[in-house]
Amino acid sequence: MHMRSPVICAAVAAVLSFSSVIAASPYPTRDTPAAKDMGPITAKSTMSTMTLTLPLKLRDAAGADALLQSISTKSSADYHRFLTPSQFRARFGASDDDVASAVAYFAAQGLKAERVGALSLRVTGSSGKVQRLFKVTLHDYLVAAHGATSAFHFQAPTTAATIPAEVSGVVAGVVGLSTRPEFAPHKLKGFARQSVKEVSTSSDLINQFGSLTVADFDKQYDVAPLAAKGITGKGRTIGIVTLAPFTPRDAFAYWKAVGLTVNPNRITIYEVDGDNDKPSDAAGSDETALDVEQSGGIAPGADIIVYQARNTDQGYLDAFFAAVESNKADSISTSWGAWEWFYNLANSPVTDPYTGETVSELAAFHEVFLQAALQGQTMFAAAGDAGAYDVNRFNAPPDYSLALSVDFPASDSYITAAGGTTLPGKQVYTEPAIVVNIPKERVWSWDYLIPLCDSLNLTPLDCGIFPVGGGGGVSFEYALPFYQVGVSGLQKTAPDQSFVYEDTIPPTTILDLPANYAGRNVPDISANADPDTGYVIYYTSDKAGFELETFYGGTSFVGPQLNGVMGLIGQYLQTRVGLLNVPLYELQKASGAYTGKAPPFNVIDSGNNDYYGGRYGYSPGAGIGTLDVSNFAEALKQTF
Repeated sequence: MHMRSPVICAAVAAVLSFSSVIAASPYPTRDTPAAKDMGPITAKSTMSTMTLTLPLKLRDAAGADALLQSISTKSSADYHRFLTPSQFRARFGASDDDVASAVAYFAAQGLKAERVGALSLRVTGSSGKVQRLFKVTLHDYLVAAHGATSAFHFQAPTTAATIPAEVSGVVAGVVGLSTRPEFAPHKLKGFARQSVKEVSTSSDLINQFGSLTVADFDKQYDVAPLAAKGITGKGRTIGIVTLAPFTPRDAFAYWKAVGLTVNPNRITIYEVDGDNDKPSDAAGSDETALDVEQSGGIAPGADIIVYQARNTDQGYLDAFFAAVESNKADSISTSWGAWEWFYNLANSPVTDPYTGETVSELAAFHEVFLQAALQGQTMFAAAGDAGAYDVNRFNAPPDYSLALSVDFPASDSYITAAGGTTLPGKQVYTEPAIVVNIPKERVWSWDYLIPLCDSLNLTPLDCGIFPVGGGGGVSFEYALPFYQVGVSGLQKTAPDQSFVYEDTIPPTTILDLPANYAGRNVPDISANADPDTGYVIYYTSDKAGFELETFYGGTSFVGPQLNGVMGLIGQYLQTRVGLLNVPLYELQKASGAYTGKAPPFNVIDSGNNDYYGGRYGYSPGAGIGTLDVSNFAEALKQTF
């Protein structure tokens, strides 16, 4: 599986209730107060019915990995012979006999179990029976009202669950014991203190910074030649995995405003695990709106399926299960995430009774992403908006130490991680009056705003410009994948990195990060994500009604934009591409990657993400660089 389990320091015990580290809210923000433990759930609640997702172990994980490499290798007889879900289940899923034995065992314990696809069981029963079987105690937690967000409750176990020995050979984990909102969208508003008097852009763009649309993406990244050939994504299906409901008419209003004619029935909403809440600002519904607007605007002829789930670990995992098992979407993107190591404490880890090993849910996500790749589905994830310090997005100094870190699921080796850049041009600020000139597209961070903060007598942290930027760095959960071997510019994990809670005497070390580990490097490919050279969102707020939200950015835009690009490329090639990272890095290592008559990539060799700088070639600042979409499509065509 090529995953690395980090060594957890003993001081973690001091932070056993992770609510003091990761905030709980409709989606986590830096302003969310810590959750208050209200004690065990009530006797009445123990009689209530709950449904868990139990990931199943693969029969031959090493064989599945090997097949993926074979399917991705042009000289192989398996090249692009993608599997169907039933073929994947027959070859790599848990056997029917083993699953039947597990179902019978749960029935004997008073729980109903049924298989859902290749990789999961759905187990339903009373909360009391669930707690006894998995040896956990569920507590009720209260998050106080804050800002415009009302107070809310969630439940979570106080200890790791234990898988019963009778089913531990087939069941890999327990998901759904916690209902804590876990994930944040990777969108960001432009610099909060700015007062923009005038914004000028390059002649290649149609709109001004802050009001860019998919038409500007098309011009910046050379999509027009495909459009001239009638390539619109027709016949392809785009999948969006999201954790907030949205208002579909917002997307149609956006497409109409930018001059696109689209099928009025192109959007299908799949409610994961039943009905979800109504759209709301607190839930992050504008994230889903922008995902659909961007992906569907770049590929106006494609159909769109929105897999819409509640913001919990179970909801997120079940959404991917649904998108992959249905196998309807040719490409899938998500713009929600969290620091990759949070899963080791926050997401209901489980203990294997035979080995005593505590495993996180990363393995379950990894396997469903593997299934997607074997089925030819291309996956994209936003790499985050805290630059090289993903953990510090909400856990910032001085309360916490800085720690180089990356975002999940972008850090998974079976996903294409979408990073961020800043477009060239002039930005004019007032109060104070400062003009910023950026000569060429660069890695996104807001270090160019330091003069503005200096004039306000504010540090970058107090000014709100740090840590901010395109997510990038080195995973310590995932080993260096086969497609990055031999790539110049790769990094290993840096030494002397610790995540420390500074507000105790003495400070509490939560995790000492491993040094010099050859992990998966992210991002893979980038595009404009800087809100100050950013975009407009059409959005119906539950507070303010319909509005045009300007000066928005974040890698949340890049993931769905690449998803839309894959809709175009899929139509152009008349085939699925599968794990895009394989041909992506093959083209990057070949001659003509950045030069010649039709280079598929644009160099991003300036700027930084507050640690990793741009360079000619690969860097964890902007990955390979940005796409010349038409050239990239032609280059892919030559490799198939």
